[in-house]
Amino acid sequence: MDLARAGATATISLAIEGNLWSAEIDIEQISQALHNILLNARQAMPEGGTIEVRAENVEFDRDSLPLRSGRYVMISVRDYGWGIAVDVLPRIFDPYFTTKQSGSGLGLATVHAIIAKHEGHITVKSPGVGTTFSIYLPACAAAQPVESTIGAQLHTGSGRILVMDDEEALRTLLAQILKLLGYDVECARDGAEAIEIYQRAKATGHAFDTVLVDLTIPGGMGGKEVAARLREVDDSVILIASSGYSRTPVLSEFRSYGFDDFIPKPWTPVQLSEVLRRWARPVGKVDNFHGEVVASDVQNPVC
Repeated sequence: MDLARAGATATISLAIEGNLWSAEIDIEQISQALHNILLNARQAMPEGGTIEVRAENVEFDRDSLPLRSGRYVMISVRDYGWGIAVDVLPRIFDPYFTTKQSGSGLGLATVHAIIAKHEGHITVKSPGVGTTFSIYLPACAAAQPVESTIGAQLHTGSGRILVMDDEEALRTLLAQILKLLGYDVECARDGAEAIEIYQRAKATGHAFDTVLVDLTIPGGMGGKEVAARLREVDDSVILIASSGYSRTPVLSEFRSYGFDDFIPKPWTPVQLSEVLRRWARPVGKVDNFHGEVVASDVQNPVC
C-alpha cells in the first residue's frame, strides 16, 4: 500500500550518520520491512506530523538484547502518534494479530521475520505518546564504513525530471535530493501514471527533460514498456533506467531497450548526480553534502 494513501499529511526526516558501517542485506526485503514500519507510523498520525528516521552505528561489548557482542547498524523510526497500548505491545509481531478493522495482521510479523532472517533484532518502545521501532542489523565482519558523501561534491543541474518508482519512501527521497541539486521534479507510482503525467506536461508546454524509471513495478507497467511508450510520445526524451537486480540484461544493454543511461540500486546522492550530469544542464557543484534529507509532505500531489 502506498504511504500517500494512508491518510493526512506527514513529513519524513531522514538522518544518516557519517561513516555508517556496511551491512549485508537483501535490499528488497529490508525495503519492505521499512515500508511496513513507515506505514504504521503514518497511520498513527492522522493529523500529520514528522516521522524521524535515523541510521547510525552501535556496538555492544557484551550480550545485549538477544544479540551477540559486536557492531550493528541501527535504523530507528520514530513517530509522534497515539502510541501502542501496554497490553497490545507484546503481541504486535504475532502473525494475524491486528487492532485495525481492515488489517491483515501480517505487516509487523513480516518485518520481524525479515529482521530475524538477517540475524538482527527489532525492538519497539511506546511510552504513551509516540512509538519508536529500532532495527539492529549486523555490520559486516570488517565493519568497513559505507562510502561517505560527507565532503563530496554533488553536481547540480537544471531542468524537469519525472521519477517513476513504486516505493513511496524512495520516491520522496529521490525528489528531495533532486530538488536540492536544482531540478524540478514530479513523481509517478507506476508506468500508466508516468505516461499520463508526461503527456499532460508535454501538451501544456512543460515537457520533462529526463525520465528516471524503475524497471520492476509489481502489478503495474514496468520501465521497459514505459520507455517504449514514451519514445512514441517524444523521441527526444532522455530515459534513465534504475534497478536493484544487477543481473537484468537491461542494465548491461540499456541502449537496446531504448534507454540513454542507467543507475543501479542502491545508489548514493553522488552517483545520482553524476549520472544526471551527463544529460542535464550543469549549473555548478554542491560542496560538503551532510547526508541528511528532510522529505517534504509525502502527500504532495507531484510525489
